[in-house]
Amino acid sequence: MSVHRGSEEATSKPELDSQLQQIETTISAEDAEFKRREVLVVAKLDLYICPILIVLQLISFLDRGNIGYAATQGMTTDLNLVGTQLNTAVSLFYPLYILSEFPAALIVKRIGFNRVIPAAAACWGLCCLGNGFAKNFGDLVACRLLMGMFEGFLMPSLTLMLANWYKRDEIGLRISYLFIAAAISSAFSGLIAYGILFMDGKAGYPGWRWLYILEGSVTVAIAGLCYFIIPSSYTTAYFLSEDDRAVMRKRAELTEAYSGGQGHYTRSEFMMAMKDVKTWLHAIIQIMCLTLIYGFSVFLPIILRFGFNFSVEQSQYLSIPVFLWGSIVYAVCGYLSDRFSRRFLACILCAPLGMVGYSMLLGGNHLSVGVKYFACFLIATCVWMMGGANIAWLSTNSAPDGKRAASLGMGFALGNLGGIISGQIYPQTMAPSFTLGHAWSLGAICISFCLWWVLRYVYYSRETLKDRMREGTIPEPVEFSDRATSYKYQH
Repeated sequence: MSVHRGSEEATSKPELDSQLQQIETTISAEDAEFKRREVLVVAKLDLYICPILIVLQLISFLDRGNIGYAATQGMTTDLNLVGTQLNTAVSLFYPLYILSEFPAALIVKRIGFNRVIPAAAACWGLCCLGNGFAKNFGDLVACRLLMGMFEGFLMPSLTLMLANWYKRDEIGLRISYLFIAAAISSAFSGLIAYGILFMDGKAGYPGWRWLYILEGSVTVAIAGLCYFIIPSSYTTAYFLSEDDRAVMRKRAELTEAYSGGQGHYTRSEFMMAMKDVKTWLHAIIQIMCLTLIYGFSVFLPIILRFGFNFSVEQSQYLSIPVFLWGSIVYAVCGYLSDRFSRRFLACILCAPLGMVGYSMLLGGNHLSVGVKYFACFLIATCVWMMGGANIAWLSTNSAPDGKRAASLGMGFALGNLGGIISGQIYPQTMAPSFTLGHAWSLGAICISFCLWWVLRYVYYSRETLKDRMREGTIPEPVEFSDRATSYKYQH
């Protein structure tokens, strides 16, 4: 009996191995086919979704940042701005901007990206247009306040929309597109401002008024278009076939732990974000980063005009290559960060160049204008890279969906305190040295640099803790979050 049973087992083992091999081959073939289809679907998303979001981000930064160019074209004189009133107008864009970001992150998925984003864009476009008809400081401030409130809905909405359409290892590069758009918008602002100099006096309006009127009108038109082309979800997207939707459905299932996908956030998920030290560390860093982004993008034309003593025309067109360089650097680093899933290196490598750049401006009274202009390129190397990489790092390391929304909302809301700060550190009364602004910006880079090392320690410590959970030495958390053993941090 035993001999017969052994013979039977010996006979069945090759058959079993053959069956297992066939199953593995089938699964492998199915995976390969899914990957092929997935690549095509992601290409469609990049073709239809990303351009919309990039254009929206571009025009939002155009509309908020054109005040710097308007100031060099005579706005301060025409509106009788005195002392630090220009700086106050710059800063007052941000209080309502900050207050609107956090609720926007929590409600946009419930109401619908296709409703919230176009409505917000139309409203801030009208406010931008209104700046072109401002008569005094009060009119300018009122338009800036309202424009800030409506623009505050945009960045959380765009980030969460990307997380809704893309997988975890794809989102970093797509978030980088938004910050690239911010950098490119600054370059476009210089180009547009230079072109609008030739409209000065048309219909009795000075050039700076045309700057606001034309950019505001374009924003309203784009908002109307977005109402029809932003899909509510992948199930109704006009550019996806039924096969594409099946791929998206499977992608949603595979990334459910990361994105949740329900759109209904719980109080416990909100409290997870508030109690997590990494939320606050990333938010503090984002304050530093956005101080740099807003200070550099808004005040560079003013620094070139009154700090380096360039003409109005030169200060407009010489800002263009600086901003283009910043966008190129971020595009390359954002791609590499996603390609190798390395968030810490993306943050840490560019910061020293910014430190050198601001140090040159601070202690460079003996330097030629050309050398100081080169320092602006060093600063641009780090400015957008720091802000974009930091928020991408937070987004890819937060789960479930409600926690990520609350974390991003907090990061954006607190981060935009940097906008208020940036408006006050470059008063024109401190020209040509602008010591306060350069010193503050240098300090912001140094603080960010140090806190990123702290965050790296936090993430590695948590991965060590997860190893102990797997070994059974300590219990796993009851509720699922990024602290669970099945969730691996990117660092």
